[in-house]
Amino acid sequence: MTHPSALLPIAFTHLIRTHASQAEALQQLHPAQLELLYAQHWLKAAVPAVYGGLEYSLPQLVALEEAMGWADGSMGWVFTLCAGAGWFGGFMKPAFATRIFSDPAVCLAGSGAITGMATRENNGYRVRGSWQYASGVKHATVFTANCSLAGTEEVLTLAFLRSEVTLQPTWHTLGMVATGSDSFSVNDVWIPEERLFKIDPASVQVKAPLYYFPFLQLAEATLGANIGGMALHFLDAAAVQLAAKTHITSVQQQTMQAVFTQASQALTTHRSALHSAVEAAWQYCVAQHTISDHLLHDVSHSSRALARAALQAVDTLYPYCGMAAANPQTEINRVWRDLHTASQHALLTFEV
Repeated sequence: MTHPSALLPIAFTHLIRTHASQAEALQQLHPAQLELLYAQHWLKAAVPAVYGGLEYSLPQLVALEEAMGWADGSMGWVFTLCAGAGWFGGFMKPAFATRIFSDPAVCLAGSGAITGMATRENNGYRVRGSWQYASGVKHATVFTANCSLAGTEEVLTLAFLRSEVTLQPTWHTLGMVATGSDSFSVNDVWIPEERLFKIDPASVQVKAPLYYFPFLQLAEATLGANIGGMALHFLDAAAVQLAAKTHITSVQQQTMQAVFTQASQALTTHRSALHSAVEAAWQYCVAQHTISDHLLHDVSHSSRALARAALQAVDTLYPYCGMAAANPQTEINRVWRDLHTASQHALLTFEV
């Protein structure tokens, strides 16, 4: 297992990090960061190849999402959530999918919360609702959301166009500032039937292994890897801070080095476990177009374990990093804030 830096050219990492503080000030990704995403077609990483997407394998996705999280937390998070939403293309009606993914700047954002209401009307649905925490929403071209179907217990997943939604500036957090994870709403909008899709093996439109992999474990693995990447970034920054401490005793130096080594080893162990679990589950999925329960459990468990280990490693090292770590204008502090904000995601909070 290599360091995430091996997946990103030095020039890409430099560009992403050079604009990270400006992106925070903008409260959304910097135009140069966005242009990199578009130029590399990364927002189409999980989009079916038949629609012009990259259709990466799950191990490729997880590795790249870890690397992007290592480069910058907000950049990695937007890539993970928005490219991940591109995976829905495997379930969308072909005519609609062909249309939206032909846009070179296509970006899907949305929410899994069931906070909308839909009513059947004229071969479509009349919808109203509001959804929070939609990462990348400020430059999204398509929005996906869950709605209750009036008069039933059924939940519908629908796609909205940019012109149909209203953005609401509700993202006020300690970190992940540049994700611009604001809310969006629709008010009495009619959506045609073609924009309804269902995330279910029986509803797959593109018959490829990536779209037979269960969404829950796909989401867990990609978020866990992203958080792991942020922790690696913190360790890199912490190593610089520790090396700068020259006016300390040899005993103190040894203590710091022992803490750093232990944190690094723990993170490596849990990163390796996640990548191994993902690879095993993926190979089974490729061969069988389904996955056994124990392999799915391994992915879920290792994702959560990595998220916990990442947080623990960073918090163990933080007190040794000096005042630079507490200064919101420094890189190491931004990484610390990003990781602690990302760790609040409910999907990785409780053990399976």
